[in-house]
Amino acid sequence: MDRTHVLVLAVCAWLATTGAAPIGQNGRGGQPDVPTLPYKLVEWPTPPTSASGFPGAWNFIQAASVAITPRGTILVLHRGAHPVIEFESGGAIVRSWGDGLFSEGKVAAIAEAHWTPDKSHYSAVYGPAGCASCGAHSVRLDPQGNIWVVDAPGHIVYKLGPEGKDTFHLGTRNTPGTDAAHFNLPTDVAFGPNGDIYVTDGYGSARVVKFTRDGKFVAQWGRRGKGAGEFGLPHNLVIDRQGRVYVTDRDNQRIEVFDANGTFLSQWTGTGGVSGLAITKDQQIWTGGVLRRLDGTIVGKLPGDPGGHGVAVTDGGDVYVAQLSGVVQKFVKQ
Repeated sequence: MDRTHVLVLAVCAWLATTGAAPIGQNGRGGQPDVPTLPYKLVEWPTPPTSASGFPGAWNFIQAASVAITPRGTILVLHRGAHPVIEFESGGAIVRSWGDGLFSEGKVAAIAEAHWTPDKSHYSAVYGPAGCASCGAHSVRLDPQGNIWVVDAPGHIVYKLGPEGKDTFHLGTRNTPGTDAAHFNLPTDVAFGPNGDIYVTDGYGSARVVKFTRDGKFVAQWGRRGKGAGEFGLPHNLVIDRQGRVYVTDRDNQRIEVFDANGTFLSQWTGTGGVSGLAITKDQQIWTGGVLRRLDGTIVGKLPGDPGGHGVAVTDGGDVYVAQLSGVVQKFVKQ
């Protein structure tokens, strides 16, 4: 792939003429008859104070993802300087880091006039047409409390040490592919009950890839399409205590359910173009701003049904929603 010539020239030319939307358009799958759950939207995080003593505002650029640490702090992943920012649950900043970690590629949708059934609807811009940390796509915590981040246009998934340094990774940085050692614009990472690692490989590919806890390739499944076990865009995934894998197929506006080895079990249709998924302590799943049981039945929704590119939930039930508009919303359970 000649990224600096083919993609930059072709995709930039298209972007300039179409104004098509970048990745992460928030699908809400609005359901007017769904009950609103007892949550309250609160101001979060605490506004920074300027040198003159007046409150300012956080500049998250695009808030792509959010995660809860074992200490109860909140990690915000955004596409700008210091792309990983840690806050206390009350909103006070703890620390930030990550400059230079993510690629400067930018994933964008291809104009519908150029779609074909067997090809991805997404491509990437690299080099001068990109931007700082634009590769930041997802942040997750494994059961041991390790931080994992996904760099979509960097084609890589990192496991970070306490200081935010790369200690282990899956994929080959800046080299796309669809084999055991490569991804093509991956989107999310999740962890099975036995420690197995699952990656949705995502924008350029259309598959889920499974590894052992130490990174050995086990299996992959999925291909582009609309049938059972196929994907338009596998965007996020979570895994329940039984090892079942739930994947948002955002472009086909559904959630597909598989066993731990990739056998298709069921699908939840009519969800809208959901991006973010989070599983609760009591084994329910937030699909954007809508809460569902493990059979897909809707329990209710957050006030305003906020959608979101990423979502996380605390053990106490508070919900954080990362919006590409550059804000993180906190909904407190009443």
